[in-house]
Amino acid sequence: MKTILAAAILAFSLSGAAQAATLEFPSDEPIASITIPDNWGPSETESGIEATSDDGAIYLSIDVAESDTTDKVIDDVFAFLEDNGVKIDPATQKQSEDKFNGMEMTNFDWSGTDKDGDVSIGVSLVSPKRGKLLVVTYWGTKGEQEKHSKVLLDIISSLKPAG
Repeated sequence: MKTILAAAILAFSLSGAAQAATLEFPSDEPIASITIPDNWGPSETESGIEATSDDGAIYLSIDVAESDTTDKVIDDVFAFLEDNGVKIDPATQKQSEDKFNGMEMTNFDWSGTDKDGDVSIGVSLVSPKRGKLLVVTYWGTKGEQEKHSKVLLDIISSLKPAG
């Protein structure tokens, strides 16, 4: 009996580590939804949502922009990265186009450095509906970020227009 109880407690505690909630954002007028594991500590920001992997290897944010405020939001992203000690190597920029969950997506990727060493940086522009843009920011520590690749793919794949 004790073994069954111990196994049940262990199973419950392990399932808690993988729990995730689907968040619609911004909460006052949702534009999109995404599912982020609870242990990434997702939280709503002034302009969207943000989360960090439980080991700090990956930072992810999604900001909502109007078509006329996109430049400011992108400037804010680069200011945030700079304020956090991220140095982007402009010579490494790669650009790609994609479409998923009915949304067009343009990706910009770079290599760079931060206080922990080499990092990957990504900024993606996603259009969930006319006149709205999602600015997805990714910052991951090379050598550590790879262990989160499945979870990260699940997170990004869950991004959908609200409603």
